[in-house]
Amino acid sequence: MSLMKSFARVAAGIMLAKGVGAMMKNAQGGATAGRRPSGGILDDLLKNNTAGQTGTQAGTGGGLGGMLGQVLGGRTGSGSSYGGAHSPAGRASGGLGGILDQLTASSGRSGSQAGTGGGLGSILAGGAAAGGLGGLLGGLLGGGQAQADTADAKPATPATGGLAQRGAQAKNDASFGELFNDALANNDEPATQPTAEQNALAGLMLKAMIQAAKSDGEIDENERAHLMKEFGELDEEEKQFIREQMAAPVDAAALARETPEGYGPQVYLMSLMAIEFDNRKEAEYLHALATELKLDKATVNGIHDQVGATNLYA
Repeated sequence: MSLMKSFARVAAGIMLAKGVGAMMKNAQGGATAGRRPSGGILDDLLKNNTAGQTGTQAGTGGGLGGMLGQVLGGRTGSGSSYGGAHSPAGRASGGLGGILDQLTASSGRSGSQAGTGGGLGSILAGGAAAGGLGGLLGGLLGGGQAQADTADAKPATPATGGLAQRGAQAKNDASFGELFNDALANNDEPATQPTAEQNALAGLMLKAMIQAAKSDGEIDENERAHLMKEFGELDEEEKQFIREQMAAPVDAAALARETPEGYGPQVYLMSLMAIEFDNRKEAEYLHALATELKLDKATVNGIHDQVGATNLYA
């Protein structure tokens, strides 16, 4: 299984349990006007959800779980998850992947740059692993060691070597967002194999979501066990990677250090999608992450607007 598929499965599970599902329930249950999603993906989910529907897994069956995969994967109609080299924009045309690609383009990178042109340098330059193939991405790609989370921490052990290489091809003409949309909508491998770089970026986004989901301190051992049970298709190496991320301390600064230049907005977006955003701890975490990623208030609020979440800043 590729990390892209794993990312889509785990992301959908986290969003259903901690983020999108909770925000939708708040909106449907008469939450305050300031909390009610308005516009964006969350509003699409609210419009398409019918009373009494339930779902437990994106991309399978009906209800909220099925709609989560379809809407977040840009499949609200008969559209395709792919645009890529076939579209003028060179990126996903809708869904969560479309927003990720739009943020990538806004940062000055091409929609498909996360996987193709320039090789490893295109994703690692200037951001994660300033000392070469270190950090989380380097470890996933099969080189270097995972960075210690804090300056006084013990030397980090090698990250799961080469996990990003599995299910990967050397090059493709698809953007990261297109592959993510496809995996979300179908709850399966994307039709186009990701590159190792795209898989590594999926691993980073997965870490960002797990960090955010833990930011309110409400993922206990029982919740960890429940989450792992939901991801039964993952093999032991993938499960171990996720366990390590769940066990790691919440550290916005460390996550920001592992984020390649230009990918801060995408990491922030996926973090936002993993929380209920209904308490002070979560707001403080998002503020800390935005600060460490050097995102200004207008950019942060713009990301919230795109998914229909309450703005972080007044």
